[in-house]
Amino acid sequence: MKKTFVLDTNVLLHNPISVYAFEENDVILPLAVLEEIDHQKRRQDEIGRNAREVARILDELRGDQSLASFVNLPYGGRLRIELNHWNSHELPAALDGTRYDNRILAVCLALEQEMSSPIVLVTKDINLRIKANVLGLKAEDYYNDKVDFCQLYTGTGELHLEPGDMERIFRETIMPFPDGKIGYPNQLFVLKNSMNPSQSALARLINKQLNLITSGDLQVFGLKNRNKEQKFAMELLMDDRISVVTLVGRAGTGKTLLAVAAGLEKTLEQQQYSRLLITRPTVPMGDDLGYLPGSKEEKLRPWMQPIYDNLEFLFHSCPDKHDLITDYIASDIIQMEALTYIRGRSIPRQFIICDEAQNLSPQMIKTLITRVGEGSKIVFTGDPEQIDHPYLDASSNGLSYLIEALKTEEVTGHITLVKGERSKVAELGSRLLTSRPRFRPETSGQYRSPSVQHREAEGYFMA
Repeated sequence: MKKTFVLDTNVLLHNPISVYAFEENDVILPLAVLEEIDHQKRRQDEIGRNAREVARILDELRGDQSLASFVNLPYGGRLRIELNHWNSHELPAALDGTRYDNRILAVCLALEQEMSSPIVLVTKDINLRIKANVLGLKAEDYYNDKVDFCQLYTGTGELHLEPGDMERIFRETIMPFPDGKIGYPNQLFVLKNSMNPSQSALARLINKQLNLITSGDLQVFGLKNRNKEQKFAMELLMDDRISVVTLVGRAGTGKTLLAVAAGLEKTLEQQQYSRLLITRPTVPMGDDLGYLPGSKEEKLRPWMQPIYDNLEFLFHSCPDKHDLITDYIASDIIQMEALTYIRGRSIPRQFIICDEAQNLSPQMIKTLITRVGEGSKIVFTGDPEQIDHPYLDASSNGLSYLIEALKTEEVTGHITLVKGERSKVAELGSRLLTSRPRFRPETSGQYRSPSVQHREAEGYFMA
């Protein structure tokens, strides 16, 4: 049945081409949405760029027609801007009719009375969806670029092999991937002897063949792996055939430290890359401190302090570690850059790390990954369960989207790190001080994220 979708401003600012995503259905933009878009167009960030892109798209659709009437969209469906009705339906007295969100609700209520097709409000604002529900309106999030976080690809798997196959891979270090099994390029597997589960091995899927991992305790810039997931991560980070690596895990699992160690090893020791470029989104946790004084480097220092902490840890054995780090930064061998300045750049032959990538939208991830030049490698790290961006969640952030979109490509690799290695205190905090309820698997059908499922498997759940 044909539907009519009313889009909120945040959907367009999240993805400017979202107006094309509703197939043969009708799309309506309340005039209040255009006013909000106009207020954002002068911003010098991703939101401002998206606001300007929305204006360009609407101008192209306008042509010599009036957007007050339905115009056909190039990929199916129709679009129009709603000029009337925003105050034609009486809102509850508690709702201020002059606020943009409430004007959008009034449009939806009026359209429900006027049109025969179902009216669906599409918004990334949770509170607006709740208000719509209270008023009897159907409201949804924008799902076109969402992934199922519960089923997010982990990059690892387990295979039970016959004793003969186990002997073969130990002898030849390579064997065809078993028929009927599902595997993705560069996926890491724990191989177990089906007759003797205590016999196991680690392997990586390359060109549809299992390759035995024989590197032992690989050291990267003096750093040793502490668990099999970290060992898998090092395999991907140190392989120059893999151009895109994604590392996901909760706090303290070593995502950033492993990436920085690999970048230093490849840049300083092996000289495979000309520069280590590290960037992070400047999204604050809690109240923003506002504008900071000083040069660009001084302004960036608070945002990049976690990177400095990791650098100091990796250079801990050097008596003049602070001077050494300063010299590398001054000579541009190590560069720290805000994402604000990435657009338009071409970055060849560099080891690029994007930390806290869960705070990026899919469009921002695309902007960054399309900057990668010939001979460069890019690593994305983050925890989709720790998002500070107001309109992103574990399923809609750019990191989760990137993992699912690229998992079938030969030049990419992904690992989900599950064990905290920072300290016993950090591991306790990560395991036990979670704001999301933990339920017994056998008694609850509630949503449980991969890390929560891991903790349940270890016995850390509430009675």
